[in-house]
Amino acid sequence: MSLRRIISSTLVLTAVLLAACASNEPKHTTEKDFYDAAQRMLNASQWEPAIKNLQLLEENFPFGAYAEQAQLELIYAYYKSNQPEAAMAAADRFIRLHPQHRNVDYAYYMKGLTTFTQNQGMFERYVPSDLTDRDPGAARESFAHFAQLIARYPDSQYAQDARKRMIHLRNLLARYEIHVANYYFKRGAYLAAANRGRYVVENFQQTPAVPDALAVMAQGYHLLGMDDLAQSAVEVLWTNFPDYPNFDKNGNFNYQYSVDINDRSWLNLLSFGLFDKQDLRGFDTRAKYNPAVAVFETEGALPGSN
Repeated sequence: MSLRRIISSTLVLTAVLLAACASNEPKHTTEKDFYDAAQRMLNASQWEPAIKNLQLLEENFPFGAYAEQAQLELIYAYYKSNQPEAAMAAADRFIRLHPQHRNVDYAYYMKGLTTFTQNQGMFERYVPSDLTDRDPGAARESFAHFAQLIARYPDSQYAQDARKRMIHLRNLLARYEIHVANYYFKRGAYLAAANRGRYVVENFQQTPAVPDALAVMAQGYHLLGMDDLAQSAVEVLWTNFPDYPNFDKNGNFNYQYSVDINDRSWLNLLSFGLFDKQDLRGFDTRAKYNPAVAVFETEGALPGSN
């Protein structure tokens, strides 16, 4: 048999086998076919095929029995496939089309959850990292979405998880202000640093950042020569957090404690910090005052199907 005839026979056989395989593929003709296929893909964490089937279901059966549930599950599939913009758009669309739906609270919850993780890259999702020095825009937005959920649906099955996340976000936002204050100290902007500390005390009570905020105020006002304000901050700090590291056993606030002694020059040491001022190492007592890490419960779990 010639080589040409062998190749021709092989091509024909391949075409027949492909046609046979194609004929064995399930053909989705009903709404339930599309929905069941999407469910299989979701359960297998195959997000892109799930999205495709959910989209086809909605396109072909926009008023069917599974249409609304498919729209909810599309939010979830977008979120799990790391498409936050698409997840937000799908959630907003569901809220707009079905404002009275029994599961509309899920759409509000997913808006908060999507922005909750939006400033985390793939690496940060699996390896612990400090998010408190990131741009707080996404955290503020997530907090607002969760607050909207709780205000509208206080008895929602997602409310408890949303409240835990709001506490976490509030702690993160407060700590961000301390990061900025520490930066201002290094730049010599003592008034700006003190104002950041005061902002935390006034707006983020009962967060782990409050002790550092009071210390920031004391240090900032001291460096500005505003001794009365510095002493007032010290007294509040001593009353509420007498074990703060800057205090000695007699309750005196050590204004040099946060200066890196190993880097201090002889002129700085002899003048007690009056000349050749050194950068502060920064106020950060998270290891001492931070509560246990919150455990979040739902992680975007879907509500029950129709």
